[in-house]
Amino acid sequence: MAEGHGIVDLHTHVVPRSWPDLGEGRPWLRIDSEREAMIMIGSSEFRRVQSNCWDPQVRLADMDLDGVSLQVVSPTPVFFGYDLPGAEAAKVARIFNDLTLEICASGQGRMLPFAQVPLQDPDAACRELDRCVAAGHRGVEIGNHVGDRDLDDAGVVTFLQHAAKLGVPVFVHPWDMPSSPRLDRWMGRWLAGMPSETHLSIMAMILGGTFDKVPETLRICFAHGGGSFAFWLGRLENAWHRRSDIIATSEKPPSAYLGRFSVDSVVFEPAALRTLVDVLGASQVMVGSDYPYPLGERPVAGVVHRSGFLSATQREAILWRNAREFLGLPDWPSLQAAVTEPHTAR
Repeated sequence: MAEGHGIVDLHTHVVPRSWPDLGEGRPWLRIDSEREAMIMIGSSEFRRVQSNCWDPQVRLADMDLDGVSLQVVSPTPVFFGYDLPGAEAAKVARIFNDLTLEICASGQGRMLPFAQVPLQDPDAACRELDRCVAAGHRGVEIGNHVGDRDLDDAGVVTFLQHAAKLGVPVFVHPWDMPSSPRLDRWMGRWLAGMPSETHLSIMAMILGGTFDKVPETLRICFAHGGGSFAFWLGRLENAWHRRSDIIATSEKPPSAYLGRFSVDSVVFEPAALRTLVDVLGASQVMVGSDYPYPLGERPVAGVVHRSGFLSATQREAILWRNAREFLGLPDWPSLQAAVTEPHTAR
């Protein structure tokens, strides 16, 4: 492999193989073999998963194939438990977070755990974040909404303020997309619903005043390229100025908040990545893969390597430098993975 800093993959997920059946229709894991399992919700099958969801050695081998030096390991959103009472959701979070630490402990220092919290209960969420940071978690993943409460909800703002105070990075993942006859075809909830959900929540943080209430030191990143937000920023900006009687609820116009959040690079096509870089700036984009799920990108950072419009400085920033700052990590002279040459698919 070529000498140089390795890719930092900010967006991956884990499912602990030892996840218990908590009953009452909660998600659980049906073990089908040493290498395969099925995420179940009650008696219904939700998603088939393989050992790359829980086996550090499998993950490390895939990381080596793709030139990934560090991988942020986050929960799989179906396990959030936001529909539970706060105390029960806190129990779910503790179990998931402790099992994630066990998985990452065998990751040779290359797997950085992100926690989940009972976001529906701000006090419990802050307590769990405190516990997790003390135990070794490097950040937190939250869903983009809790029922009908978006990221401008007072309780969510309280949690984000606490994360900023601790200096903990926050990764926002869309989840619990609405179901309808139109969206239930062709994976429409994932292909159209997820981008829409993320767009809506960035809009809520701006127009709902969240960015006006949380410190500028808050490090927050949105999955899947921030959904459709970058493409439709002009429409939002136009509405803020032309329908100020309804839209101008933030202290500043939407474009003024572009430096306040980052997005990952899971957009698959160079043209889409170019939109992110042109609108948000290369400093606000970081590699994500959605590993190990089928709708993710393999090889990791393939779209970055195929984007010939990027300068060497921009490519380096997206591949690892931005993530190093986002994660609050020191310079890593020991990171030696291949990023200077495009990787080919396996």
